[in-house]
Amino acid sequence: MKLLIEKIKNDGIVLSPTVLKVDSFLNHQIDPYLMQEIGKEFAERFAGCGITKVLTIESSGIAPAVMAGLQLKVPVVFGRKRKSLTLVNDLITASVYSFTKEETSEISVSNKYLSEQDKVLIIDDFLANGQAALGLADIARKANASIAGIGIVIEKGFQNGGRLLREQGYRVESLAILESLENGKVSFDHSTEKLGELTR
Repeated sequence: MKLLIEKIKNDGIVLSPTVLKVDSFLNHQIDPYLMQEIGKEFAERFAGCGITKVLTIESSGIAPAVMAGLQLKVPVVFGRKRKSLTLVNDLITASVYSFTKEETSEISVSNKYLSEQDKVLIIDDFLANGQAALGLADIARKANASIAGIGIVIEKGFQNGGRLLREQGYRVESLAILESLENGKVSFDHSTEKLGELTR
């Protein structure tokens, strides 16, 4: 994922030792070509897993999830944080705490779109403390769906989410792993740096 690494290096803005702003290509403005390549990468990594649904959370997870769903040729379901007049009955819910926003949201998915026949790939934009991914996994479990794995665009390797998910037995595939955001500088995990070198 040289393209993603270069985007982070060139366009990512370090706001603090724990916050990386990527509004120009992922969280606010979206780079469609980058998302397409991210979708291809996730599809390649999880090829042959029998995935029937991609599951994500609104709103920043939707773009990479849709592109992964397109490549895998399966529907994409997203957990909704906001109440809706059309989403009221037969809901599967989970609580997710956001450390960035310092608030807890209840996310909801209609049970029409997840079932015990499904094998789910969870996709999200960031992995920090792992709360969003755990909330989505909770929803998949409540639907009696199986979980093929978790695909993450950017993992903050210096926070405990990745370790927590892997210790619980989930297969986690992160396209870029950040080692540090100290001193206003993005440092990548060795495996990510090596990937960047190999794709040059």
